[in-house]
Amino acid sequence: MSGSQALDSFLDKWRARWPEWAVAEVFVPPGQRARAVAWFALLQELDDILNVQGDPLPADAKLGWWATELCDWQAHRSRHPLGRLLEPADAPWQRLADALPALVDARARASDGDAALAALAGFAGAAAAVEAALLEAPPAVAPALAAQVLASRLAEAGLDAVPQSLQPATDGADAREQARRAWAGWLLDAWPARAGGALPRRVWSALARERLRSFAAARPPGRGGRPMRTLWQAWRAARRRS
Repeated sequence: MSGSQALDSFLDKWRARWPEWAVAEVFVPPGQRARAVAWFALLQELDDILNVQGDPLPADAKLGWWATELCDWQAHRSRHPLGRLLEPADAPWQRLADALPALVDARARASDGDAALAALAGFAGAAAAVEAALLEAPPAVAPALAAQVLASRLAEAGLDAVPQSLQPATDGADAREQARRAWAGWLLDAWPARAGGALPRRVWSALARERLRSFAAARPPGRGGRPMRTLWQAWRAARRRS
C-alpha cells in the first residue's frame, strides 16, 4: 500500500464512523478540512486504545508506540501516515505523548461522573493544546473534549463505561439500559454547551452531542440519516465563537 493509500485508509475509517461529517463539513473552510479530519482520525485511534475489549496488552503496546511517534513529531519526524498532515505543525506533541498513560487509567470504572472527567483532564488539556496549534484557533474547552471521549467510550464499552455510582442495582436488561442512559444524561449535563476552539471542533462536538442526546432519549442515533438536522446543527456550531 502506498503512503497516500495508507493515509486515505485512516481518513476514510474516521469518515465511515462519522457519516454526518459529509454534510456538516460544508461549513468548514476547505483549507482546514484535511488537517481537521486527520487530527480527528488520530483522536479516534486513541479512543480505540481506551475502549479496547478483551486483552489490553496489544492496545497498551500500541499506545506506547504512539507515545514514541508523537515525541518524534515534536522533532518533525514521522512514520505513521497521519503524520504527513499533522507532524509539520508546530504543536506540543510531547505534551500529548506524556498524557497518553491517562487512557490506560481511564479504563478503570470511575467512582462517579466527576472522577471520570478528572481521569481524562490531563489528556483533554493536552489534546486541546495540540488542536489549537493545528487549527490555529484558541483551545477548545478541555471538559468538552473529555466528555466527548467518555461519550465515545459509552458507545463502545456500554455498561463497563458507566461509573460505579450509576451502576444498576439489578442485572436485568432494563436496569442495564437505564444505567447507560442515565450516564448519557449526566454527560450531557456536564458537557459545556459551547465547546469553543476551532470551527471544525465546534462542528464535531455538536454532532457528537446530538448522538449522545439521541441515545439518552432512546431515539435512533441517525448517523447521517437526517441531513437537514445535521446542517442546522453544524450551522449553529459554526456561528458560535466561544
